[in-house]
Amino acid sequence: MKNLPVILILLFIIACGQTTKPTEENKNTQEEWKTFGFSNYSIKYPASWELDQNSETGANFMIFSPQESEQDNFRENINLLIQDFTGQNVTLDTYIQNTENQIKTMLPNSTLIENKRNKNENGEYQKLVYSGDQENFHLTFEQYVWVINEKAYLITFTSEQNKYADFKVIGEKIMNTFKINI
Repeated sequence: MKNLPVILILLFIIACGQTTKPTEENKNTQEEWKTFGFSNYSIKYPASWELDQNSETGANFMIFSPQESEQDNFRENINLLIQDFTGQNVTLDTYIQNTENQIKTMLPNSTLIENKRNKNENGEYQKLVYSGDQENFHLTFEQYVWVINEKAYLITFTSEQNKYADFKVIGEKIMNTFKINI
């Protein structure tokens, strides 16, 4: 579990988002969806959102919402981190326990909002929803975590706290298209 603190640091870096100007094309393609697939996973997302496969943060990919206005300094996003724990006997329970501790210690003004075990076609996973402060942003994180074949798959939706209700439905819709190909 020595790599676990790196995850939270990466999430905080990722959470800061990127900014670009919205285009007419982005505004008019709300119903169109794209699929991004890799050998061991795939995800679908609205065509108006931007895929970044070359993240310097260590994320496998990041998907950014369109910038809402010139004053919008944070783009809601979804990212995937995969960690290999081969030989370390990491279970979903131990992973979540360590994550809960790190949220408390590494995220200023953190609040754990939801911590619930679920199951979908990828198998059993933990849904965590928590909020906290990162740099000048008050953020909410919604995270789904699977531990499969000694790898942890963390897909995280990050939003400004005051916009979470507005983006929650689309964020979860995107996250629910995530498929792990084992």
